[in-house]
Amino acid sequence: MLTLVTGGARSGKSRHAESLVANARGVVYIATSQIFDAEMAARIQHHRDGRPAHWRTEERWQDLAEIITTDQAADEAILLECITTMVTNLLFAYGGDSDPDGWDYAALETQVNDEIERLVAACALCPAHIVLVTNEVGMGIVPENRLARHFRDIAGRVNQRLAQAADDVWLVVSGIGVKIK
Repeated sequence: MLTLVTGGARSGKSRHAESLVANARGVVYIATSQIFDAEMAARIQHHRDGRPAHWRTEERWQDLAEIITTDQAADEAILLECITTMVTNLLFAYGGDSDPDGWDYAALETQVNDEIERLVAACALCPAHIVLVTNEVGMGIVPENRLARHFRDIAGRVNQRLAQAADDVWLVVSGIGVKIK
């Protein structure tokens, strides 16, 4: 079973996603954030400290089909946090050190979509309950810079693809989850 949990920043989507896997026999938590500075290191440590000790954590944002496999049991769960961070990491990995104003966003989106399709295929084969957390990026104003506009567009299309593949989709607003699919 594949569940997508979406919402804005600080909406409570992580807590909601964690509640969906709370009764699983075992949980694999896939953390997609990377440490770039002291503030991010502190945030990541705070998240690590808040997870149950019996959860296994995998810190990774690429090649997730190596973790999401048929080896998991139906009474286990996988929680991936978060798709939008994963998309960000993929864009910067594929874009390289060059200026984002010069990136070929169509080519980058194709590469991101390839990774997402591998993720969807792995989820379809995995017997565990999989919960993907993502940010809803389409409810604000149009960003003023090229990178932010393309990121919003790519992340929005990724979210649509994942929602299409998901069995359940939850929108979380102000700590309240509403099942929309």
